[in-house]
Amino acid sequence: MEHSHPTTTSSRELPMARSMCWHCQSEVTGEYLCGQCVKVQPLSKELDYFACFKLPRLLNIDAQGLERTYYELSRTFHPDFYSTKDESEKTISLGNSAFLNSAYRTLKDPIQRVEYLIRLEAGAVKDIRSNPPADLFEEILELQEDMETFRGLPSDEASVERDELREKLQRERQNLENRQQGMEKALREKYHEWDQLQHANSDPSEARDQKNGILRSMQEILSNRTYICNMANELLETTG
Repeated sequence: MEHSHPTTTSSRELPMARSMCWHCQSEVTGEYLCGQCVKVQPLSKELDYFACFKLPRLLNIDAQGLERTYYELSRTFHPDFYSTKDESEKTISLGNSAFLNSAYRTLKDPIQRVEYLIRLEAGAVKDIRSNPPADLFEEILELQEDMETFRGLPSDEASVERDELREKLQRERQNLENRQQGMEKALREKYHEWDQLQHANSDPSEARDQKNGILRSMQEILSNRTYICNMANELLETTG
């Protein structure tokens, strides 16, 4: 039995990959179903995740609104609705659905959301590095040495030295996790700065400089956070 295709009004206008329907060559005017043959149309590869959900490029977003829009679009693009259609429509629905799922997963997670925003806004400096925070450099070196020592101790016999070192490494892991939480708090503060700037009617050139400054700050926090997360995970794996 063929699924009846849902219809919506508020979310029908999204950028399409082509200006003409791939099936009947009719003009496509921004709707994801052709107005003539009602065939599903492929979404534009230039569509960014924020635009997909009709959201401005803000970092504090309406999570419930995001979810509602996701389910509206999911009902439109879900492959189940195209199970009896031809292969072209099946392929398009799968592609649109995969894009939608990726966009939703990215935007609903606060860390992935800011990483994606930086990739959109920062151009050539988009890569999130994974370097040790400068103020932790000596501490990290000592921590790595302690882990090497711990790994070299026999694990099949009772050892006071091994137990004491494990406790030390576990304390250090807790310290790193606390530091990570502090970084995430600082990152949330930058979210507010970014959003306020987006709402402000500032001089374009001045606003661009301010935006770049916030992007660099967020990028630095993310870089340090990534390193701290990796170290904490390595400590957990080492000590069990």
